[in-house]
Amino acid sequence: MQIALIGTSGNVGSRIAAELSSRGHQITAIARNPGKIAALPGIRPTAVDIADTESLAAILKGHAAVISSVHFTASDPDQLIRAVEASGVPRYLVIEVPAAFRWRQASSSSILPTSRRNTKARHGRAVSSSTDCAPKKSRQTFLSPSYVFQPGERTGKFRLGKDDLLLNDKGSSISFEDFAVALADEIETPKHSRQRFIVGY
Repeated sequence: MQIALIGTSGNVGSRIAAELSSRGHQITAIARNPGKIAALPGIRPTAVDIADTESLAAILKGHAAVISSVHFTASDPDQLIRAVEASGVPRYLVIEVPAAFRWRQASSSSILPTSRRNTKARHGRAVSSSTDCAPKKSRQTFLSPSYVFQPGERTGKFRLGKDDLLLNDKGSSISFEDFAVALADEIETPKHSRQRFIVGY
């Protein structure tokens, strides 16, 4: 499958690229610094200014899906959406932190350190507001990691949820590696088109 991955050189993007490569997909790996992208089978490093809607749309054209793993503070969601729409790509997957109501729900929980609750709530509100501008024609999917999102193991074992943080006796977490597995699964076998879902242990 031909897939465009925006933000390939980042912590999450690099894991997604590795997972998709291992499954035999062809990846247009878009990054500000393509020299940081690992050399893997099927990976084609591509430099483009993602704020240049016309140039980005031209690169995205012809792919089966577009994935955005760019941090919400490092991009304009409206510009990315316009580029995806202009490209005609039928599927658009966006990685986001859990929406504000999830953080509010967890704000009284011991899994959220007091010093970080307000910051995470603001972060959630910012991302949640951006999803109101989601593509109307593309089959969009929003993927949210659990609260603790960090490097770890690729176990292939995780849970999927909808609107609530996934909790267990160790808190709420997911590794970059297993998150990439969940995203690749969704690419290959779509189950959440035009929906948001959360990935956690």
